[in-house]
Amino acid sequence: MLAQIVLFDGFDLLDALAPYEVLWAGGDIAGGALQVELVSFEGAREVPSTPTGMLVKATGRIDLERADLLILPGAAGSQGGSGPGSIPALLANAVGTGLSDVLEQALAKPGLTVGTVCGGSMLLGMAGLLKGRRATTNHAALEALKDTGADVIAARIVDDGNLVTAAGVTSGLDLGVYLLERMVGPRVAHGVEALFQFERRGTVWRAQGHEALAW
Repeated sequence: MLAQIVLFDGFDLLDALAPYEVLWAGGDIAGGALQVELVSFEGAREVPSTPTGMLVKATGRIDLERADLLILPGAAGSQGGSGPGSIPALLANAVGTGLSDVLEQALAKPGLTVGTVCGGSMLLGMAGLLKGRRATTNHAALEALKDTGADVIAARIVDDGNLVTAAGVTSGLDLGVYLLERMVGPRVAHGVEALFQFERRGTVWRAQGHEALAW
């Protein structure tokens, strides 16, 4: 299996690298059952991250024929305004590269799962791809995500079938462990938790079981 983590100019460093390291470790523990790549829409290049400006090398282009999992990080910047360093502007720039067409194809492809961390779900929402889909994002952007047509769930991880979204920045660790459990199995996921001395937080929300009534 192959996981590709999508980098774009202004991506948040921890959003991308936390699930990368978790998934890489899981693949290693599982004897190579899962491979992980850093990619971009444009192909192999050095991609500037935020907030530090650190360059991270994408080794290739998004490849929907090979990928079983595609993960989208969010961006880091100012939350208000529309300046070039704002989160909305950074995400809009990513959508404007043509990435949205690839993401639409990814969500339509059987057997491919799309995961997001923090503002990665906003990237999908801004591309018009979350209408009627259950999703979450950073707590500061839940209303903005709702405005894109998403059915917003205030949970740390929301599993909506081929779309699995995670909330704030550190939830990328939780996302990685959960996806390992889904794709490779609970023993590998537990092994990574033990290796990293990390325990997944919260209950993964799924549309299963009795509906929770308001208190």
